[in-house]
Amino acid sequence: MATEIIKVPDIGTSDKVTVVEVSVKVGDVIAEDDTLIVLETDKASMDVPAPMAGKVTKLKIAEGDEIGEGDEILYLEVESASAAPATTPAAEKPAEKEQAAQPETKPAATSSSAVKPVQVPDIGTSDAVEIIEVHVKVGDMIAADDAIVTLETDKASMEVPAPEGGEVVSVKVNVGDSVSQGDLLIEIRGASEGAAPVDEKPAPVAAVKDPEPEVPAAAKDVHAPSIVSSEGDELIRPSKPVHAGPAVRLLARELGVDLAQVRGSGPRERILKEDLTAFVKKKMREPERVSAGAGIPAVPDQDFSKFGSVDIVEMGRIQQLTAANMTRNWLNIPHVTQFDEADVTELENFRNSLKPQMEKRGVKISPLAFLVKACAAALHEFPNFNVSLMADGKHMVQKHYVNIGIAVDTPNGLIVPVIKDADKKSIWQIAEEIIDFAQRGRKGQIKSNEMQGGCFTISSLGGLGGTAFTPIVNAPEVAILGVSKNQVKPFWTGKEFVPRTFTPLSLSYDHRAVNGADAAKFTTYVCEALADLRRILL
Repeated sequence: MATEIIKVPDIGTSDKVTVVEVSVKVGDVIAEDDTLIVLETDKASMDVPAPMAGKVTKLKIAEGDEIGEGDEILYLEVESASAAPATTPAAEKPAEKEQAAQPETKPAATSSSAVKPVQVPDIGTSDAVEIIEVHVKVGDMIAADDAIVTLETDKASMEVPAPEGGEVVSVKVNVGDSVSQGDLLIEIRGASEGAAPVDEKPAPVAAVKDPEPEVPAAAKDVHAPSIVSSEGDELIRPSKPVHAGPAVRLLARELGVDLAQVRGSGPRERILKEDLTAFVKKKMREPERVSAGAGIPAVPDQDFSKFGSVDIVEMGRIQQLTAANMTRNWLNIPHVTQFDEADVTELENFRNSLKPQMEKRGVKISPLAFLVKACAAALHEFPNFNVSLMADGKHMVQKHYVNIGIAVDTPNGLIVPVIKDADKKSIWQIAEEIIDFAQRGRKGQIKSNEMQGGCFTISSLGGLGGTAFTPIVNAPEVAILGVSKNQVKPFWTGKEFVPRTFTPLSLSYDHRAVNGADAAKFTTYVCEALADLRRILL
């Protein structure tokens, strides 16, 4: 048995490159051409294959290391007879190695107008690879290191750079062609006399006997099935083969995007940077439109047209906002609903007695005006309903003003304008504001600032019907009162049954801020205030 040191081969650049993945670990038995590590620059990503079979005994690098040509990768235990013929003595000088690996060649021409071939360099595999992009055309003036073509296999994609500047005289390949090391890509007319030849073969991987198999502590116990950021967040690789350049792949891994989910707009569905950016923007906007709570999956679309005729109708802006808000509130707030009913027999008699004054003033007092006044009084009596919870989960905001929101149904959707300082206004003033909001709401004239600052919301379905419902709390408020249609019921006085008018009430509340006992007290207070408005004056 012999120990060979496997080093970084010619990677087409003298600069240090980053190790983004270590594909083996100590103890692994590998075959020739198995991937050892993955290197990446801003222009290319490539796998470094094993030059021979053997058992990994030492690792000299780790993910994130910066390495260059000739740096040690690992120690490989191999059969003595299978040692690589490219083995070079450890004491060999760099200059001697370079001379041995690169036989002397003569310049293709000494004239500045000489046409020179550009061939596929050593790409780390003897298999043919596919050209997925050609970056130049006849007549282009290119500089040294400009990308000529992009090659891609199932393991790596890399750009082939121009060895020198000049004019592109001919292009010998097309997108979709398969090429291998030494195949002619383009011909260029060199820009300077005596330019270096472009068909030199890169040095093979150096493998020397292990003089002193010492492994740095940082390289011990390296396991790298995936790339991990400095924060420990696993970065995502494509779940299936995709067409994308190395820069796009690097950005996708940094953002945690599975490129298999991104639709490419380039040639042969190649994923461009713009495609990745658009995909991320779309994903960032999705929580505004659909549920983002508790990881609940969205309900998938289906083809309803197979059951009959359908139309796809876009939801209005108010409908979209309402849907998003209701979903967020329902998912984030632990709802409980307290049901009760208020005896409004005397209140209705009083309201009917005001009809002459209503006609004279031109203002109709609806039962909702009395409900607003009763709830405003209840918020003074029970200030724990006039709060908002803070995001830290440790504090709440206690409000010292009373603003009551009223849900208004409009042709464009549901809106909630707010009656400011409802506790300080008369029933007549409140009734006037309710009528004004209803009229302007139907015309779409409610301003955004008129729908802000609410402390409590009333959602009245009294004119429509129903006996009870569970309204959703309008966050950041902690409670909402649902009102259903009045019902005339027989009421036992202790001596006889008499007809009485009742208003069903449904109080939904945030159980984090309000407990059940307080909710029962709140609805009882409202019922008593509606039964006898004189209680509000106390």
